[in-house]
Amino acid sequence: MKVEQIYTGCLAQGAYYIMSDGEVAIIDPLREVQPYINKAALDKAKIKYVLETHFHADFVSGHIDLAKKTGAKIVYGPNAAPAFEFYAAKDGEEITLGKVKIKVLHTPGHTMESTCYLLLDEEGKETALFSGDTLFIGDVGRPDLAQKIKSELTQEILAGYLFDSLQNKIMPLSDSIVIYPAHGAGSACGKKMSTETQDTLGHQKQTNYALDPKLSKEEFVTAVLDGLVAPPGYFPLNVMMNIEGYESIDQVLERGQHALSASAFEAAANETNALILDTRDAQTFAKGFIPNSINIGIDGSFAPWVGAMIPDIKQKILLVAEEGRELEIITRLARVGYDYTIGYLEGGLEAWVKAGKEIDHISSIDTQALVQIKSNDPSISILDVRKASEFNSEHIKGVQNAPLDFINESMASIDKEKTYYVHCAGGYRSMIFISILKARGFKNLIDIKGGFKELKESKQFKMTDFSIPTSLLL
Repeated sequence: MKVEQIYTGCLAQGAYYIMSDGEVAIIDPLREVQPYINKAALDKAKIKYVLETHFHADFVSGHIDLAKKTGAKIVYGPNAAPAFEFYAAKDGEEITLGKVKIKVLHTPGHTMESTCYLLLDEEGKETALFSGDTLFIGDVGRPDLAQKIKSELTQEILAGYLFDSLQNKIMPLSDSIVIYPAHGAGSACGKKMSTETQDTLGHQKQTNYALDPKLSKEEFVTAVLDGLVAPPGYFPLNVMMNIEGYESIDQVLERGQHALSASAFEAAANETNALILDTRDAQTFAKGFIPNSINIGIDGSFAPWVGAMIPDIKQKILLVAEEGRELEIITRLARVGYDYTIGYLEGGLEAWVKAGKEIDHISSIDTQALVQIKSNDPSISILDVRKASEFNSEHIKGVQNAPLDFINESMASIDKEKTYYVHCAGGYRSMIFISILKARGFKNLIDIKGGFKELKESKQFKMTDFSIPTSLLL
């Protein structure tokens, strides 16, 4: 028997590869399925099942393509009703995979079809639980997402179901069982997830607030709902793609890998109203970019921020990228349902400049320059675009919080005529923020390189300049 966790850091997502006696089950695969097929081929094994723990909100699963390419059977637990062929497993049913068995545990709460898969080894011993979004390391799945699909499912009702699932299906299992969740820290599917990607159930019973045996159902519901913020807007759109089906990843990749000259790129932008997405490093982008393009750097939390910043997953997209990374970017866009990349600028921005096309830039200063400016004019306006939770933990006195994740509300609070100095934690999000507002006509935004981290570490700032002087930097 072989169990392998395939963890994708930019999505904080865990897929799983289980093999026994020449048969393979893949749990919660990503959109690009060829790596799983290649892995099975190396093992001289056949992919028999694609096990889905629930209808995912934060990414598009590869279940449909993987089933088509391998003949594997797609499996969901009770209450699932997708628009494609699948096997509806019953609660308590045992699925045979080679010499092992996988027991289906229906655990509604995160969503109504949420299901965990309990692995029984060759001797029938319960060894691992693939817990999906029901149980994370340090947390449990948020119970407010399914109500976006069915309004009668309030978050209180779902949290109550989740409590029952944990108490009746998971807590009675052996402490030695290894928990393999679908997500880790950084995912918006929970709020207190650990950076660890696996743990024993026994240790989670000791450390996970949601598994505290002293909690009543009412106390559990209160604890789980406390501090939840609105989920990213693309979540329900990804859910529907996972339920209804989607275009083959092969077609998506083929369409996106269309190299365009500077003139053809410009014509495509004008004729299609495509969004120009520049995925280069923030400071590289600041020095020169195509007017009205927005920057979301590929070397960061790319897919989640694309999902949060681009409301329409059917939006046509034109890419400006580092040469050789176009396929990677198109793939990562498709992971969260953005399937309509229609081409990229061949030769990158250098080709655009050589063609004599117009470029724009963003002013960016270091912390030392900011200190000097602030000393000359203490009334300058500084925007902190980190999340409200980060801002409330610690921030520079007198700055305004304008969270990137609520950019439309944040934009409404900003005076177009004023000059603002903008920072986030490290410089990634501030450039996203400024590029989007610049494309909407805001011309007086200046980026602070290095963000809050460098401001905090700078000897130019005294601890008294911070509202809550702690060492916590998120």
